[in-house]
Amino acid sequence: MDQETSRPLAAGCQTFTWEMLGPAWTGGTDDLLKVIAEAGYAGIEITDTMIGPYADRPAAFGLALRAHGLSLVAFACGSASGFTEEAALAEDLAMVDRALAFAGTFPGAHLSLGSATVMSAGPRPDKFAAAARFYNAAGERGRRAGVPAAFHPSSHHDTLLFDRGDYDRIMALTDPELIGWVPDTGHIIRGGQDLLDTMETYRARIRYLHLKDVDAAGRWRMLGAGICDVDGVIAIARAAPHFNGWLVLEEESDEAAQDPALAVRQNRAALRRFGS
Repeated sequence: MDQETSRPLAAGCQTFTWEMLGPAWTGGTDDLLKVIAEAGYAGIEITDTMIGPYADRPAAFGLALRAHGLSLVAFACGSASGFTEEAALAEDLAMVDRALAFAGTFPGAHLSLGSATVMSAGPRPDKFAAAARFYNAAGERGRRAGVPAAFHPSSHHDTLLFDRGDYDRIMALTDPELIGWVPDTGHIIRGGQDLLDTMETYRARIRYLHLKDVDAAGRWRMLGAGICDVDGVIAIARAAPHFNGWLVLEEESDEAAQDPALAVRQNRAALRRFGS
């Protein structure tokens, strides 16, 4: 049996599904753990916003995870600087150090760094240079801490990392030995890219996978209800040399805005239909 077919897969859930609700979400971190575990996921990728009271209590968070039978896939962090403001580099790296100390408590967990985003006027090449300096420095810190670091491009407003040209540029400016990539299927499609070609081209950078679906117009859809070639992207990820086996489902559809708990349950069921 070859590596592609033998690599074990596990399903994780990303907490942005609830974070995107803003003030409409009135629950807490423990509520998320309960819902995600009951939906049948094995792991969680939690954001620095949704970590809540556990932000400086990794041991307590570990106990909470174990109580629900969950593993920490990744700790996901962003910054008001969008990682493109040179003046914020020292502050952003201090945040990285804190996040690495937290994630380092959990064997196998990654540090996921959000998409570089344009926050002020200025030449785009300068924004790319600032983002690359940040990502490379964060990756070096992760290497020293023993925590793999990866960046997660998005298609949201003012992202610097939208289309294939943007991906090519940030990949060329960052060191593959230091900083990995979390491909997000929905964001890649929304950027007008050939999903499978982009993933295949940068397969060696893949650390784990975000699975999301969209329709041909770029509107978020539940997993399996859009145009994402789920089988194709899983096959590419499984063949990636640094892929750790985690398929993280992150849902941003209208259905999730109405009932996030139901949406993540339905996505978990959909993933089983794809054999995972």
